[in-house]
Amino acid sequence: MNDAPWTGHYGNVPVSLDYPKGTLYDVLERSAESNGERYAYEFIGSKTTYSKLISDVDMAASSLIAMGIGKNDKVMICLPNTPHAVTMFYAISKVGAVAVMIHPLSSKNEIEFYLNDSGCRVAVTMDRFAGSFDGMENTTPLKRLVIVDITKGLNPVYKMAYRLRSKNIPRPVMKEHMIPWDDMISLGFGNAERTDNDADDLAVILYTGGTTGRSKGVLLSNLNFNATALQTYVMGQYEISEKDSMLGILPLFHGFGLCIGMHMTLMHSARFILVPVFSPDTFTKLIRKKRPTFIAGVPTLFELMIRSKRLKRTDLSFLRGVFVGGDTLSVDLKGRVDKFLMDRHSASTIREGYGLTECVTASCLTPINEYRRGSIGIPFPDTLYKVVAVGTTDEVQYGTDGEICISGPSVMIGYNNEPEETTNVLKKHEDGRIWLHTGDAGMMDSEGFIYFRQRIKRMIISSGYNIYPSQIENVLDTHPLIQCSCVIGIPDEIRIQSVKAFVVLKDDVSEDEFTKQKIKRYCIENIARYAVPSDIEFIDELPKTKVGKVAYTELEKLELSRKGLSPKEQI
Repeated sequence: MNDAPWTGHYGNVPVSLDYPKGTLYDVLERSAESNGERYAYEFIGSKTTYSKLISDVDMAASSLIAMGIGKNDKVMICLPNTPHAVTMFYAISKVGAVAVMIHPLSSKNEIEFYLNDSGCRVAVTMDRFAGSFDGMENTTPLKRLVIVDITKGLNPVYKMAYRLRSKNIPRPVMKEHMIPWDDMISLGFGNAERTDNDADDLAVILYTGGTTGRSKGVLLSNLNFNATALQTYVMGQYEISEKDSMLGILPLFHGFGLCIGMHMTLMHSARFILVPVFSPDTFTKLIRKKRPTFIAGVPTLFELMIRSKRLKRTDLSFLRGVFVGGDTLSVDLKGRVDKFLMDRHSASTIREGYGLTECVTASCLTPINEYRRGSIGIPFPDTLYKVVAVGTTDEVQYGTDGEICISGPSVMIGYNNEPEETTNVLKKHEDGRIWLHTGDAGMMDSEGFIYFRQRIKRMIISSGYNIYPSQIENVLDTHPLIQCSCVIGIPDEIRIQSVKAFVVLKDDVSEDEFTKQKIKRYCIENIARYAVPSDIEFIDELPKTKVGKVAYTELEKLELSRKGLSPKEQI
């Protein structure tokens, strides 16, 4: 056994930090008070100062109170990266409510589950996604649906361009429980007093999968977010000034984009560049045009970056920090990204982190100028890591593989309405501390560097999104043409993994393209778009284990063999 879990101290990085005692709103307010004339965010050609942002937040908070929202109430944000998402996130914090962040492309079934599971009475979404909430006022606690039209406030050129691209999207038919954003804001009655919340109060619910594959609400406190944002800043070892900006390419419904992208940036009074819709073309164009000093993304993003023709002759000397997480960064890709940056005069190298939604996002990071091949870095300050034998709380020797466990201020409160699942992952060890059992296999060396091996849980990671095969199988198996199914992740050059479904059809159903397209349409209607299978293969019978379970690993081996890969190469 090791002498002690690793404490997160390395070089000039302190062992412990002094964290904000208040809420998410309190952190933003401090930035506005000290740097009110700095730009807080930029969105499609317009810039907003910290003073204007805090004023907008105060108005939205007053409107939430007018709608009956207060301490511990849940408000759903179902938006891309827009100013409305930023404003509402901090307004929810001011009134002591809880922000429930979900993917705007979630299916109707998923949204209905999220609303019922969280108990949200108010939701905010864009006009183009309003159809996904049809009927929810009758089957969920939802009482008010706020509709955002992002063209309001855009200059005429951008407004016309957006409307031309969206001309085939039906406009929502307004119902009694629906209210436009501007009308919602007008409900307010001035600058509402903040609710007396503190660091340990629940602030955010992010949805993720669990060991069973069922979607779970991760309960996160103000401290969880504020600690993660401050830890990341300190570990980054960059002095941030008003000249610095973060490219907000990661979505705000994801812990990485929400905390490392937005909250850390606003905590330190820098500028956050909101990117509402991702595309490779948009990404590379914004790098050249906006010249962000910091970029945080998933490996897929940087694969696209180095393939971009637009960036081949671009001077990237303005890039100070490049961070990657959400999935494993291969040694090969790191080498290619670092060379790409160096050849374009950036002093930065890509720095890999590791974490999971159950601790907001990152909890360790590669030290600046201290890369070790295959390592995902060292723990953050106040964050302890240990590796235990799988299925136990027994710590293993340095250099020995096991399950990664984390303890520290970023570890979640628990899962919403899931006491058994919470107990399964949050365990008190003999040292008296609560440890998060990550379900990930890895190793720690004697100097505290962490090495991720593979996920113990059955999970697919595609472009940084966690996808749980059992969720997709549950949808597929309800289709009238399908007998049973099995979903696996297959290697993908761009997305790391893509989703493939093996399907056994019912008797007398034709194995043709028409059947395949009917199943694909069914998936699109019932599964978030990023999780829809990219390939469907018909199979006569699914392989089984000796105890009768579906042997999905056999299908994984089959796919790897078709690509000329071994399981070891895939890992």
